[in-house]
Amino acid sequence: MLKLGPEELERYDRQLRISGWDEEKQEKLKSATVLIAGVGGLGCSAAVYLAVAGVGNIVLVDRSKVERSNLNRQILYHDNDIGKNKVDAAVKRLSLLNPAIKVRGFDVEIIEENAEKIINGCDVVVDGMDNIATRLILNKFCYQLNIPFVHAAVYGLESRLMTIIPGKTSCLQCFSTSVQPETGPFPVLGAAVGLIACLQAMEVVKLITCFGETSGGNLILIDGEFMGFQALSIQQDENCPVCGKSMRLSKGNSKRYNF
Repeated sequence: MLKLGPEELERYDRQLRISGWDEEKQEKLKSATVLIAGVGGLGCSAAVYLAVAGVGNIVLVDRSKVERSNLNRQILYHDNDIGKNKVDAAVKRLSLLNPAIKVRGFDVEIIEENAEKIINGCDVVVDGMDNIATRLILNKFCYQLNIPFVHAAVYGLESRLMTIIPGKTSCLQCFSTSVQPETGPFPVLGAAVGLIACLQAMEVVKLITCFGETSGGNLILIDGEFMGFQALSIQQDENCPVCGKSMRLSKGNSKRYNF
């Protein structure tokens, strides 16, 4: 593992004070590579907290350009970024936030033909996408390559989180059995995105450092409008074409999510 320098020890001083946290865990973060697929609302917020936590290598993948309608939730961008490639602007801002890490950006679309090459070698993949088709591609190759996949989705003030650990939990394909047609822009409040993206970042940190427990095996649902939280226990079956088992939710599925 990569060792921490004096400035890094000062930078991460407050998290090194957490009971059960130590330099070895921080060095695991420094040595890790995390891929963030999509640098929109989810990806921006997750990237910020992974960068300042000290994840040593962050890879951003997104082929979109910044639009004015992004600015209510995509916190890495400013008005003067409108029209620019998202990955270029995001790499610049994250590098300023933490010069001790390496940030790379790839202005490409994730498709079946390149997904394996893009994610191979990463320690964790973060779902920052806004469509189910790409999410299912990532889910499949993460499972095949034994890479944890931290999924999240938002609709309005509602959000959900699921940490998929190959060989230990069911996967996204288990309860997303068909690709639905895209219906255009969906409603979303920036705070709802930031909330669930922060939880994604926390899951990533725990996966890398083996600190605490993740939500693996549960689907976490948050109703921001009425401040309700629910964890649905997930059981595995034998029909999923990706993980070999399909899933049943103990309390029924959620009603409105962009997935």
